Amino acid sequence: MSVDGPGLPTAAPTDAPTTPSEEGYARGLDPRTIQMIAIGGAIGTGLFYGSGAAIEQAGPSLILAYLAAGSAIFVIMRALGELLTYRPVSGSFAEYAHEFLGRFAGFATGWSYWAVWVSTCMAEITVAGHYVRYWFDIPQWVTALVVLAVLFTANLISVRLFGEGEFWFSAIKVTAILAMILIGIGVLVFGFGHAADPTVTNLWADGGVFPHGFGQTLLVLQIVVFAYVGVELVGVTAGEARDPKTTLRKAINTLPFRIGLFYVGALVVIMSVAGWRSFHAGRSPFVEVFEQIGIPAAAGIINFVLLTAALSSCNSGIYSTGRMLRSLALHEEAPAGFAKLSKQSVPFTGICASAGAMVIGVVVNVISPDKAFAYITSVSTVGIIVVWGVILVCHLKYRAEVRAGALPAGDYRLPGAPVTTWAALGFLGLVVVLLLWTDGGRTALMVGAVWGVLVCAGYYAFGREEVARTH
Repeated sequence: MSVDGPGLPTAAPTDAPTTPSEEGYARGLDPRTIQMIAIGGAIGTGLFYGSGAAIEQAGPSLILAYLAAGSAIFVIMRALGELLTYRPVSGSFAEYAHEFLGRFAGFATGWSYWAVWVSTCMAEITVAGHYVRYWFDIPQWVTALVVLAVLFTANLISVRLFGEGEFWFSAIKVTAILAMILIGIGVLVFGFGHAADPTVTNLWADGGVFPHGFGQTLLVLQIVVFAYVGVELVGVTAGEARDPKTTLRKAINTLPFRIGLFYVGALVVIMSVAGWRSFHAGRSPFVEVFEQIGIPAAAGIINFVLLTAALSSCNSGIYSTGRMLRSLALHEEAPAGFAKLSKQSVPFTGICASAGAMVIGVVVNVISPDKAFAYITSVSTVGIIVVWGVILVCHLKYRAEVRAGALPAGDYRLPGAPVTTWAALGFLGLVVVLLLWTDGGRTALMVGAVWGVLVCAGYYAFGREEVARTH
């Protein structure tokens, strides 16, 4: 199959030889680690910290927003899983965009995903500062700088160290959410603790399921979508995973269970134990609910868990940005130095450049610590919508090639495609439109437009050189 872009390789069958983005990496991520990375990607700061503002804005209907967004995310991940089964590569989103949509799409997708994780890490080090201030009166920017330095160093050592760190970060998050759910159920069933009126009727008795109207529930989708950033990280690990086809398939198949338990289950318990009016922007609902139960020590523990969640997400961001820069460099769409691997088989230069860009987050914390999280997350939301949209469009193109007999059909297929693929694309389009209705969303769209101009300029600089060489 020929592709839309000069100088690119033809599509490879399922058992294709190693592609440039895979060369040199050590397959140091075992199935145990991949599973925890997948779980950790589904539990982030957006749930632990951002959901306070979302509950205040939408009330109990936030649960429905998470269900709707989670359904779309599952479609996206199954579409990605089908592509990964066809050809498991590191930097997969950009690789598939190159193959199915052309050189510019690959360039734009790779750099946009890099920007997503850079901005996400800025958000994570921002909230890390919030959590540390629960115990110590330390400026947010100091904590942000220390966190970035420690995780940057760990990622330089080896992929196995990254994997082990992510495994234990995720284990802490999972244990904490399960404990919170069990304690919350105990409060609802047996009535222990000091919560004012713990009952499941809190989900509909105070203003109904949509206390501020259906429109507010739609507008909260921006926060909800950001909470899911990271679920696609398993696609980046494909080039360093042992037995990637089996491992990644299992990780994707368990996504609905993780969404149901960690998002929907947790929010049901939280808003049952303490009515939705108890939660506000700028404060974690997980800490709030334990304080209402009357377990202040547990609130401190949960705050530690929330700090762990922020560290986990930033750790993943440093990992993924370094790999994406290397993938771009191998396609000659980024400086050649980013393609180099260290003796530990990690993209040393790419990690350094990404961490350097993340220092901007430290500066933001110095200038505007109160508004930093809201600004940064809105920008990250626009970027991830673009990347997820590219995955879906690549899946449509792949299925078209399969129907034409140009590519082999895999045994791990997205159910209901192409209808489900188009439905997920429609959902992402709705979220983009809804961004126009909020100040933060409009800011994100404006920044996104500026980013688009920069991407076009970058493609003109790097892409034209490569096109000239191939002719």
